[in-house]
Parts: sequence; C-alpha cells; structure tokens
Amino acid sequence: MAVPDTVKAHFALALVQVNFGIYHVISKVALTSGVNQLVFCAYRDLIALAMLAPFAYLTERRTRPSLTWRTVFSLMVLGLLGIFANQLLFLLGLGFTSPAYASAMQPAIPVFTFILTLCMGTEQIRLKQWSGVAKVGGTMACVSGAVLLALYKGPVVWGDDSFNMHNQNDHSLFALHMNLWQIGILCLIGNCFCFALYVALQAPLLKIYPASSSVTAASYAFATVFIVLSAFAGLSDWNDWILSSSEIMAVVFSGIVASALNYWLLTWSNKVVGPGIVSLYMPIQPLFSSIFSRIFLGSSIYVGSVLGALFIIVGLYSVTWGQMKSRSIDHYNDPMGRDFTDDISADGSLQTSLIKGN
Repeated sequence: MAVPDTVKAHFALALVQVNFGIYHVISKVALTSGVNQLVFCAYRDLIALAMLAPFAYLTERRTRPSLTWRTVFSLMVLGLLGIFANQLLFLLGLGFTSPAYASAMQPAIPVFTFILTLCMGTEQIRLKQWSGVAKVGGTMACVSGAVLLALYKGPVVWGDDSFNMHNQNDHSLFALHMNLWQIGILCLIGNCFCFALYVALQAPLLKIYPASSSVTAASYAFATVFIVLSAFAGLSDWNDWILSSSEIMAVVFSGIVASALNYWLLTWSNKVVGPGIVSLYMPIQPLFSSIFSRIFLGSSIYVGSVLGALFIIVGLYSVTWGQMKSRSIDHYNDPMGRDFTDDISADGSLQTSLIKGN
C-alpha cells in the first residue's frame, strides 16, 4: 500500500526540524570559533546550489513549465528574502545570542505565516465550521507550547541543573553585551518574518509553477549570487575565507543537510500540505535544539520542554485535521456547481448547508 503524500510531508517536516536542531548547535560552535557570518553563508549556499541544481535539472527537465518574467521575479524575491536575508539574519542573531534563544524565537513563524496567508487568501478560516475552529485552536496550541517551552523550565528531566551552559552564556551575554544582545533578538525576529514570507509567497508560485525542485534550486541560485557579492564587498581580509577542519565540517553539514535537503523538503511539503502546516512545524525546533544542545554542549532539558512539545503535537494534529476537513468541504459540490459546507449546529452536530449558489 502506497504511503500518501500528505503523510510523507509530515514526516519530512519533522525531519527538517531535527536537522535544524543539529544545525543550531553546529553553527553556534562554528561562529564561536570565529568564522565570519558572510563566509559561512557563502560556502553554505554554494554547496547547497551544487547539490540542488543538478538534481532539479535531472528530475524535472521534461516536466518543468516555461519561465516567465513574473516567475523569475518571484524566484528572485524568494531567494532574496527567504534564503539570503533569512539565513544571514539567523546567523547574526545566533552569534549575538545562543541556540536556545534562536530556536525559542521560531514560534513567531506560524503567527507571521498565519497572518500573511490570510491576507493573501491562501488560507481561509471559517469559524462557523469545525475545520476553522480546529485551525485557530491548533495554531494557538502550537504557539502556546512553544512559548511554554521557551519561558518555563520546571524540574530537570535530563541533565544536571547545577551546570547549564545556556544559562551561563545567556547571562554573560546579557550583562556584558546588552546592545549586541538586543540586535541579536531583532535579527532573529527579522529571520522569522523572512521565513514566513518565504513560505507564504512560495505557495501561490507553486500553483502556477509546480516544479518544487526547480523552485528551490532557482531561489538558491539568486540567494547565492546575493551572498557571494555581499561577502566580497564586505570582507577585505582574504584570511576570513580560510576555514579550520571543524568549520569545514559545519559548513558541509549546513550546505548539504540544513540547506539543500531541508529547503527541498520544505518546498515539496509546501506544495503538498500548504504554508500553514509547514510553518506550524517550526516551533518544534526548540525541543530538538534543547536535545542536541544537551548531547553536544552539556545543557539540561526541563519539564517545560516536554510539556511545550506536547502542546505543539496536539496543535499540529488539530490544524492538520482542520485542513483536511476544509479541503474535503471545498471539493463537496452539488451537480449544479454549488458549494456546500458543514456548519456547527446548536447541539454540536454537523449540519450541511448551502453557502453559495448559482
């Protein structure tokens, strides 16, 4: 029995968050060692483009639609905002704060995406239907879980409470580099907004240009041009381009896994399940970031992380059910072409009612 694409998309999105959790820790270690953010991004994007371009050409060379100037402009905007600005702002924010704070900012992504998709008409919320209630309630549960994960600790579940590297780093940064800390938080907020724009703008583009691999590769092509030009313009010391062995490993992982694989999975999942579901998986990042920070950096995991993860899982299930219900309603038409919907009656049962006629 074949596995439905929607199920594959959910597994893919969960894998993306695992990869991003590892990336948070690895990139923080690389930045702490002194690698320049522009150099890190340039190498990362060049590696990702080298992986994505041949794959897109080989898999979609016969099915890829013809490019128009509107499509090219859309791809350039995706590369500029969703990859170039998104990655650079994240690395700047991560360098000025910590992996815990960088991942804790991710709950802003579903909020921004939710607002943007509503404004663009990509998502519709009908509060008189169970599907609309499930979407709104699930979104609130995801955000609440992520906020709980970020702000509440509670007793230690895994690790030693007497030694918490994140807390030590956070307090020292806050005390010694207050201005840099604030700049880092602003960069992380900008990173979340750019990623939300990337997901929201990508959805309508995939409807008129349904070649997910080509969209990802072309977006990375524009982003790579932007970041390489910025690196050459912003750096005067050629020694900044020389990396140590550990930095090379971090760049290779970031280019192949956190960039090429993750962005391809995100684009394909966006085509299958839509931007709302894609963005709602982002709050899981703090959980995986905490786990890998514990493994590699020695930090602790608290009850708040576990409770927050449970809220997020329940919210994701609720939104997924609401979206599936909404899609089934949208395809439920009578022979005359009129659309029917299921409203919530006073006794809580579902009643079918005519919402649009000829």
